[in-house]
Amino acid sequence: MPKHLLAPVLAIGLLVAPGAARAADSTVVLDVHHAGCVLCGPIVKSTLAHVPGVESVAVSQPNGKADVTARVTYDPAKITPAALIRAVTDRGYPSQIAKPTKS
Repeated sequence: MPKHLLAPVLAIGLLVAPGAARAADSTVVLDVHHAGCVLCGPIVKSTLAHVPGVESVAVSQPNGKADVTARVTYDPAKITPAALIRAVTDRGYPSQIAKPTKS
């Protein structure tokens, strides 16, 4: 490869590499129980967001049973769904992986 093309090719590779790393992220949906108060959803979201390896968290409004769902995008090389469940459960909100709903 000619030397004058080496720098642009390397620069493109450095720009593309972070996007390629994110392609490996996974998503899990957790059913989180006993989270019906006004502060519970934000506590669940903050707890999950502070776990190393978590990229994003979205928490639903509580349903009639005071449960919320948390959609968590994470790096499976850094964290597992079991560790996410443990983090939320340790804060007083028992959780589990959500069962798929029938459409």
